[in-house]
Amino acid sequence: MVYLTRLEHFNAAHKLYNPKWSKEKNEEMFGPCANENWHGHNFDLFVTIKGEPDADTGFLMDVKKLKVIIKEHVIAKVDHKNLNLDVAFLADKMCSTENLAIGIWNQLTPHLPANVQLHCIKLYETPRIYVEYYGD
Repeated sequence: MVYLTRLEHFNAAHKLYNPKWSKEKNEEMFGPCANENWHGHNFDLFVTIKGEPDADTGFLMDVKKLKVIIKEHVIAKVDHKNLNLDVAFLADKMCSTENLAIGIWNQLTPHLPANVQLHCIKLYETPRIYVEYYGD
């Protein structure tokens, strides 16, 4: 089994806010991340796929094609966007980094070739905080 990882980067704004709660409870739970005027992150996205290299090319997957899939199905939808308002795959969900990683997984999986599996989404929200998601 070979693992191949592609790194992408995007910027996005969001706020953590549960509309079922009072402003005070949101501020208590989420602190400044519940700011009514939003806040932003410079996200680093690591997409790791796995499988067996092709006998003819030696590639697990053409990395240029992987780049296109990630850019078309994720980066174009989240880069310089408000995750709470602009991203359809996060509609009606808390815009946590955890839910974003799961959403990215779901965006990519249907578009990968049959011989390749998505292994991991690693999403850095800050240099010290990241989420890893390995599927269901």
